[in-house]
Amino acid sequence: MAVPVATTSPAARNGARSSRPKNFRSRVLTPYVMLAPGIVLFLLFMAAPIVYTLVLSFQKRQVVGLGLGSGSQKQVFAGLENYIGAFSDPEFAASVLRVLLYGLILIPTMLGLALLFALLLDSRRTRAGAFSRTAIFLPYAVPAVISSLLWGFLYLPGVSPFYYLFDKLGWQVPSLLSPSLVIFAISNIALWGGVGFNMIVLYTALKVVPTEIYEAAKLDGCSEVQTAWRIKIPIIAPALVMTALFSMIATLQVFAEPTTLRPLTNSLSTSWSPLMLVYRDAFTRNDIYSAAATSIVIAAAMFIVSFLFLRVVQKRAFGQED
Repeated sequence: MAVPVATTSPAARNGARSSRPKNFRSRVLTPYVMLAPGIVLFLLFMAAPIVYTLVLSFQKRQVVGLGLGSGSQKQVFAGLENYIGAFSDPEFAASVLRVLLYGLILIPTMLGLALLFALLLDSRRTRAGAFSRTAIFLPYAVPAVISSLLWGFLYLPGVSPFYYLFDKLGWQVPSLLSPSLVIFAISNIALWGGVGFNMIVLYTALKVVPTEIYEAAKLDGCSEVQTAWRIKIPIIAPALVMTALFSMIATLQVFAEPTTLRPLTNSLSTSWSPLMLVYRDAFTRNDIYSAAATSIVIAAAMFIVSFLFLRVVQKRAFGQED
């Protein structure tokens, strides 16, 4: 008995061929269509401002004629003049040194406390862990301007309850808003708000470590301190690197705390930090070209510092070779 052979009509074969390019186009184009809103937003609100700032940094305003009237000034090409001015500005150099000192005070203290709290919360003996995590993290939810105002009034000897108590006890305590101590006052505000965020990052990294490793360490006779020092900290080294990198970037961008405290004390100038200097040049002196050049210098410095830091620690923390 003959077995019937299935045949495909030419129209069906043509339809199958025509559907393949359509399916291929849909697979290729669909990801780009889905990414289009994000790409557009990035180009409009990230790439375009960066390019515009870069263009402004090579411009300057030149006086025409007697300098009178609406057309007395025009925008001309300045070359590297704005960048030379930024590097030779003593106020910019002083602000960079202040921020470096601020970072040396803040970053080790903040990461040390965050690591300590994360290890304590990860300990088996910890009680009320949920409440402790919330209490430590809660200051991070307070905006920097509000926290600066809160701490600023606590720093003022005339209204602070602490200084009132010190006065009743007969203690002569210097004001934290004095020129020699104001950097510690700013560091304390950032410390109060930043420890909780870094603690959550490190604590989350600790929670994904397999418990079998801890059980093996316990069977080997390791104490809680030995387990933390020899096992937990090396395992979460990548998380430590990430928090350190974010802290360095945030340190270079310090602006809200000193700007908010500045009306409360004469110890803070309008150029205390590099970003405050940029704000002063752009919106007080109306020199957007110098401000643009300084902004580019700060952004380049952040990129270089981040890149070098990752290059130095990637082999030890991530197990990567150069």
